[in-house]
Amino acid sequence: VQLQASGGGLVQAGDSLRLSCTASGRTFSSYAMGWFRQAPGKEREFVATIIQSGSLTHYADFVKGRFTISRDNAKNTVYLQMNSLKLEDTAVYYCAAGPYSVSSRDYNYWGQGTLVTVSS
Repeated sequence: VQLQASGGGLVQAGDSLRLSCTASGRTFSSYAMGWFRQAPGKEREFVATIIQSGSLTHYADFVKGRFTISRDNAKNTVYLQMNSLKLEDTAVYYCAAGPYSVSSRDYNYWGQGTLVTVSS
């Protein structure tokens, strides 16, 4: 599975942004999908995950109520809708395919990352 993330950019605090991650191949629907992020000088951290059917999701505490993960299996795409962005949300955001997990070590496939910069 090859993953291509897009949608990052420069926004102001309080703005919204939607990230997309499109997968190649026919097996997208067999994988749970996750979003992770890595800020400068910090380790990669879990953001959100969604199971294969899309009926179950899990979020990191720091994004609950602000971010929404969703997927469209017909389009081989997973989304991360980010609202009320904060300065501390600045990071490179990565999508990943694998089992339903909050641990980056469990995911088998990774996208290249898309940079989100939130300014004041």
